Amino acid sequence: MRNNNRLLLLPLLLAVCVLQTACIKDDCTHTYTYYEPVYRTKDEVRANIKSNAPQEVKNPGKIYIKGAYIFLNEIDKGIHVIDNSNPAQPKNLSFINIPGNMDMAVKGNTLYADLYQDLIAIDITNPQQIVTKKIIDDAFPHRRYANGFMADTNMIIINWTAKTQSISCSEYQNRGSCRGCIFETFSTADGNNKSAGASPFGSGGSMARFAIVNNYLYTVGNNNLDVFDINNSAAPTKNNSVPLSFGIETIYPFKDRLFIGSNTGMLIYSLQNPATPNEIGKFEHARVCDPVIAEDNVAFVTLRSGSTCAGFTNQLDVVNIQWLPATSLFKSYPMTNPHGLSKDGNTLFVCDGAAGLKVLNATYLSDIKTITTISNIDTYDVIAQNGVALVVAKDGLYQYDYTNLNNIRLLSKIGITQ
Repeated sequence: MRNNNRLLLLPLLLAVCVLQTACIKDDCTHTYTYYEPVYRTKDEVRANIKSNAPQEVKNPGKIYIKGAYIFLNEIDKGIHVIDNSNPAQPKNLSFINIPGNMDMAVKGNTLYADLYQDLIAIDITNPQQIVTKKIIDDAFPHRRYANGFMADTNMIIINWTAKTQSISCSEYQNRGSCRGCIFETFSTADGNNKSAGASPFGSGGSMARFAIVNNYLYTVGNNNLDVFDINNSAAPTKNNSVPLSFGIETIYPFKDRLFIGSNTGMLIYSLQNPATPNEIGKFEHARVCDPVIAEDNVAFVTLRSGSTCAGFTNQLDVVNIQWLPATSLFKSYPMTNPHGLSKDGNTLFVCDGAAGLKVLNATYLSDIKTITTISNIDTYDVIAQNGVALVVAKDGLYQYDYTNLNNIRLLSKIGITQ
């Protein structure tokens, strides 16, 4: 009889176990972060492209120098206008609100910037009272959001609001795709010229995707080189679009050439016909991120590992470009995680990510030596000219006096308030 009772109890015990398992599953929760876009109408956004009150530098990106002024990109937000008449005491004058802004370039008194897919021409005759002159709609159709996110095309995203939510595990697994948000995390992003002097053109960093040569603005997308006619500075027109290989990252102008950095190599384009650039040389390397600067017979290329580049190489390459279209590797130097670079005379500056700013003696390309390393800054890009190195770092803009290479001094910093 006892055995029979046990057999009768077995289904009941199994039912209790199933219920307990279900309860445990229902008690499971998943906490996650998602981002909701904050929209404004196009008219509202464009009306606010003006000289607004200065803002704190929080997430600096690309940099451009024109005369005594620094134009510093705040990633996806706009452009800081900084009076750098005295590098030891720069003045944060104003902020130009340009949602989706990543790049810029200047010719004369006109600044060109991207507003997501659109190109804007801005009159900066008075940098504290800027005026929008022209907007080219959909100039950069390649601009996309992360994780397949689809934005409301009738509106413009000006910000993202982070929200945290806890739901049951089963709800989380079945939440589907959110057309109005991006889950977990998202990212919109992973030079050196001689002194501008009386030139109408400014100096852009080596991480730039905009470059100006004479009367043309050249911009690079993921797989294209776009050409804009800026003979009439205030009224640019799109002239041409040249298809390139995939993974294009940066553009650097030198004389009548464009040096284009990509995931897989450096492309060299001739501007003999400026409206129709044509490839005249190529240097291939492993799949890594690739900023570049150049001189007459040599180019300097930094290769770095990174999530968007899918490579593991971290080095500085010196490339012989004397006998184009042939190119050849002259020598490589190991680095930690190099990004932007700049060269003034025989002094080479390399932003080596979290390893700091490397200052190198490049007198002999076969034996480049480290002069010093400025540590404790996470560096992104640098422009070195006239004895002052402007360094964009993770926490702001630094300026260093390098007139005495044995005693490089910090002049100033504009960045996150400590």
